Order: sequence, then C-alpha cells, then structure tokens
Amino acid sequence: MSLHVNIHPLSWESAFFGVETVRLEAEGDTPLDQALRHPCALMQIKVAASETALIDTLQQHQFQLAEGEADLTLAVAQTERQAGIRIARESQIVPLRDAASALFSQSRFRAPWYAPDASGRFYAQWIENAVRGSFDDQCLVANDTAGQLQGFVSLRAVDGDARVGLLGVLPHAQGQGLGQRLLLAAADWARVRQLNQLRIATQLSNLTAMRLYLRSGARLDSTAYWFYRKGHDSI
Repeated sequence: MSLHVNIHPLSWESAFFGVETVRLEAEGDTPLDQALRHPCALMQIKVAASETALIDTLQQHQFQLAEGEADLTLAVAQTERQAGIRIARESQIVPLRDAASALFSQSRFRAPWYAPDASGRFYAQWIENAVRGSFDDQCLVANDTAGQLQGFVSLRAVDGDARVGLLGVLPHAQGQGLGQRLLLAAADWARVRQLNQLRIATQLSNLTAMRLYLRSGARLDSTAYWFYRKGHDSI
C-alpha cells in the first residue's frame, strides 16, 4: 500500500516528556519513506481499527502497537444534578495530582517509548490543568463526609459537545456506584451548558471503564489503534 502522510511536531509533549515527538496523519503529502527520515525520537499515528491495509503497511515499516482506543457518546437530554459532587478548588490540586498519577500509571505513554513515571506525571499535570481551567474547562470532585477525595471527572466543551478528559475513582471508594454518579454529573454539566452530547475516549484495555460507560447508556462510536515507531534520535 502506497502511503502519504502529514507530519505534525508535538511541541508540548516533546518538552514535557523530553522525547522529541511527531504525529503522522494519513492521506497527507509526504511519502512515508521520506517521512521516516524526519529527525525526531518518536513517531505516533492513530489508525481506525477498520483500516487493516494501513495497519499492515505501518507494521511493515516497524511501527509497533502501543494501545487501542474506543470513542463513545452519551446522551445528555435527561440528567440531574448529583449530590455531593462539586467543582474542584485549587486547594485540592495536590490530592488530585496524587490520585491521577496513581490511577493512570498505565497508558500509551509507557516504556519502552517513555520513562517509567511518564504516564503518572502526564495525568497528574492534566488534572491540575483542569482545575485551573487550562485545556479542560473544569474538574468536578466527589468527597466523603470527612472531606476526603473519592473521585473526579474533568470536562471541556468542544464544537458544541462536552468531552470527558479524565474520570477516576480512588480505590477506597470503588464498588459504590461513584463512577456512574460522576458520569451522570458530567452529562448534567453538559446539559446545563446546552451542549449536544457527552463524548468519551478510553483505552480498549480499560474494561472497567468500558463497562461503566456502556452500562450507563453510552454508545460505542468507533475504535482505533495507536502505533509508535522510534525515530533517528535516541530516546
């Protein structure tokens, strides 16, 4: 299969991880063989699961599977405010960072392409940014009666829809239906802002999250795979 791509440098990721990274997009202007000579430490490309010919071509060029991803959609027409779930305050950033680092320690930001602590650092920064309204617009949190953090969900408005950034329930609060309440709170956040629907992306390997979303009425829209290839520079 003849493949042409576009090359997009990922400046923020490169600086954060210390790994010079570019993302490729299919149906571009640059032949793949030429793109592979681009100076970088890591190349990424996201491919729909149905694109089997493209996947075969990438594997022939030493791209390796890093992770699968599912995109889902949840309707927001009938929601209600969830008791005990509030907007996160900056004073909660430290426990939120600790929780996100622990809960999301396994992701596509993993060895051998990234340092062992890279995933935890990335998601800790993500949830801090959400509290501050940077990238995600807002972070909602659930606390117990003693004020101890139990879970969180971050959200942003994108093109008339709401998108879940991160949703996590701490180990001591799991098994109590809190994940579903956080998801319902996210849907209500979208409804109040007159957004059309709630979009969610999750790893295919995260069966707990997939079951939660489908049980809550979400529709599975698409699946895709992330492929990585080391570039000419050492990581």
